Amino acid sequence: MTAPKRHAPRPEHSPATIRRWRRHLADERAEAAVYRDLAGRRTGEERDILLALAEAEKRHEEHWLALLGDQIGRPLRGDVRTRLLGWLARRFGSVFVLALAQRAEARSPYEGDEDATPQMAADERIHEEVVRGLAARGRSRLSGSFRAAVFGANDGLVSNLSLVAGVSASGVSNSIVLLTGLAGLLAGALSMGAGEYVSVRSQRELLEASNPAPDTQRVLPQLDVDANELALLYRARGMDPAEAEHHAAEVLGSLTAGLATPRVDVDVDVHEAVGTGLGAAVSSFCFFASGAVVPVLPYLFGLEGLTAVVVAAVLVGLTLLATGAVVGLLSGASPLRRGIRQLLIGYGAAAVTYALGLLVGTGGL
Repeated sequence: MTAPKRHAPRPEHSPATIRRWRRHLADERAEAAVYRDLAGRRTGEERDILLALAEAEKRHEEHWLALLGDQIGRPLRGDVRTRLLGWLARRFGSVFVLALAQRAEARSPYEGDEDATPQMAADERIHEEVVRGLAARGRSRLSGSFRAAVFGANDGLVSNLSLVAGVSASGVSNSIVLLTGLAGLLAGALSMGAGEYVSVRSQRELLEASNPAPDTQRVLPQLDVDANELALLYRARGMDPAEAEHHAAEVLGSLTAGLATPRVDVDVDVHEAVGTGLGAAVSSFCFFASGAVVPVLPYLFGLEGLTAVVVAAVLVGLTLLATGAVVGLLSGASPLRRGIRQLLIGYGAAAVTYALGLLVGTGGL
């Protein structure tokens, strides 16, 4: 690729304009480095795609080099976000980094920059979608376990904070509040574990019930080639009539040719049934307990009354912000907004039970 010819900026270009061009140049170089670092931790098609993105950023780099001409000056560092992204890419290269890269592409300032070409702005939009596609692969791989982790931990945080806050507001002793919190932790974790075990086991049993019976494979060679219902079997599995007839003919043709007995094709989605019921139960127990223990910590360390409630609320709030931010990062949305959403939901539930505890404590209901 032939680089565009550089030229010195015209006199009317202000120092602020030159600084803006240099900042764009630094950011493009930093983004290209992020993609190269990510590519170094990938193989095959994903590696090729990331290297192609790095090369595309090179085109944008050349644009700013051409505008700057001899005013390039000392190379600037990329902005803090891009440098953090590069640090994460070199050390982790995970779906979290791809999600951050997706957000970085979405924040491109080129659509509102008079010195960036429309093609560059369009490139950035396409880059965002390419990174979104790469991140989607990782999201699909961890969606089940991540959902269980976030759901379990948040459930423990919110339910036990609500329980502890409500009981504490009623005016009972610190030992009663502590006992209630520990009981809530154990009861909730056991309930989550048992529920997850039943859920996964039931899902696996439903999927197993959808599989063909073992005897079906054995009787295929005995079918009458001219009169049989094999095509109906494939239609029941979701094929359209023409496709079912064609596939049934292929199966019977292999039988008459003396080939190995074919299998009855099954199109069953087993994604949700990955893992065992016991493993899911243990994971849910641990995730819930890890969240539920947070609001109990102030009482374990001897704090009492309103002080303990406030400290518990602060600890839970920070944890909710962190889990919400992680959800936001993975989903490509704003981490701050997702964190605040989690925080408001948790505090809303705790406020209701705290008010109820005050009512019970003062009114004797």
